[in-house]
Amino acid sequence: MADAALFKKIYRIFTWVTLVSLVVTILLVLRKPPPPQVANDPKAAARAQQKFEAADAAKASGQPAQVRLDGTELNAYLAQNLQMEGSAPGAPQNSSSPAGNSPRISATPNDPAAGIGGSDQPTLEQVESSVKDVKVDMDGDLVKAYVVFDFHGKDMSLELDGHLRTENGYIRFEPVSGMLGLLPLPQSTLEAAVARLMASPENREKLKLPADISDIQIVNGQAVVTYKNQ
Repeated sequence: MADAALFKKIYRIFTWVTLVSLVVTILLVLRKPPPPQVANDPKAAARAQQKFEAADAAKASGQPAQVRLDGTELNAYLAQNLQMEGSAPGAPQNSSSPAGNSPRISATPNDPAAGIGGSDQPTLEQVESSVKDVKVDMDGDLVKAYVVFDFHGKDMSLELDGHLRTENGYIRFEPVSGMLGLLPLPQSTLEAAVARLMASPENREKLKLPADISDIQIVNGQAVVTYKNQ
């Protein structure tokens, strides 16, 4: 009898601890940490455009071409070229977006929840269509992305730190750390998520570098786009 009573007590304690852990986990996931502080410069988008135009001119004249964007310019470029969930359907892209063959980012509006709870291998369009805000910070060769996305009507945040590189003409992202809300994500979970996303041939093609670009990487806190020599 004593053993049975002890077992019941341990079981009740275990159940209570499990319930508390679940509640804490949910609270951590639903809470959003503050986004990275990104300087707001109204001229940043114009500077980014000028850099791409200068690279196009250099490339056309047979000179080596490279574009370097700091954090402010990169975030302005993303805000200008990413069609976030909630944007007006069919809204035209800003006419001041970088000219020529500069890298473009596009998204096709879908069910916002499809990218999170949909198929086993969601497409990049499904993921992008649920995104409501993106902020990017760069530190050395590390890129830090802060994403707010819609999950069944609830805003949630995802922070990802990692290394950006190219391999055989494709962009690769190697996650270092991540948080869903305030909940740290295991390294194995991050790597598995990236691997699943990249397992789709359709997604691989979305991450193929434009024909005139040889490399994209993060160097000394800047995004560096290197064009192929003509």
